[in-house]
Amino acid sequence: MPQYEYISESDGEVIVLLRSMAQADDKVSDPEGRGRKFTRQISAFGVTGTSSPASSPHVHVGGCCPCGKPQSACGNQ
Repeated sequence: MPQYEYISESDGEVIVLLRSMAQADDKVSDPEGRGRKFTRQISAFGVTGTSSPASSPHVHVGGCCPCGKPQSACGNQ
C-alpha cells in the first residue's frame, strides 16, 4: 500500500498515511483532534548508489527491479 504525505494548511505539520490509491485524496482527520485541514503533497525520494565516488553522487530513478539490479539483469521481469 502506498504512503502519502499530507501537510497541515495552518501550521505546516506533515503526516504520513498508508492508503490505497483510491483513498489518496480522501479527507484526512486531524490526528490531534484540533480540526486542522490537511492536503496531500507531492513526495519525491531518491536512492544514492555506492558504486560511484562519494564526490559525484547520483540518484537512481525507475527502471530497476526491487532486487536493485537493472530490470533486464536479474530475470525477474
